[in-house]
Amino acid sequence: MFSHNENELIKIGQVLGQLLEAHDVLVLSGDLGAGKTTITKGIALGLGIEQMIKSPTYTIVREYDGRLPLYHLDVYRIENDPDSIDLDDFLFGEGVTVIEWGELLKENLPKDYLQVEILKRDDGREIIFTPTGNRSQVLFSRLIDKVENKW
Repeated sequence: MFSHNENELIKIGQVLGQLLEAHDVLVLSGDLGAGKTTITKGIALGLGIEQMIKSPTYTIVREYDGRLPLYHLDVYRIENDPDSIDLDDFLFGEGVTVIEWGELLKENLPKDYLQVEILKRDDGREIIFTPTGNRSQVLFSRLIDKVENKW
């Protein structure tokens, strides 16, 4: 998938957010400034969250209330010590978990999550989705159907 600008990246996130269900986990990866927090803003809109979404870089976790709770984590600073926060509260809570730099958690991730890699390109962002289990495959398929029908 490709986004030419911030608004398109937010829109992709919004469509994704509309499809999310309790216990869904998204792992966002990409260089600094790639758009991980930007796509999370769209996800929040899709969940009916009206609060301003901020990067959780220094707080590690931000929680927002919407159609479902959104747990927005940035684990860049805890990569060597994932036990420093209780991941189970978020991964197995009643909401949706979005983890920036989540690939750093490796074996601490659940078996089923949707990997979202955002790559900077000269004319925008390339977004690569990799499902890792049954639920994430269904989510990915629904996202593709929705995006193809909207664009």
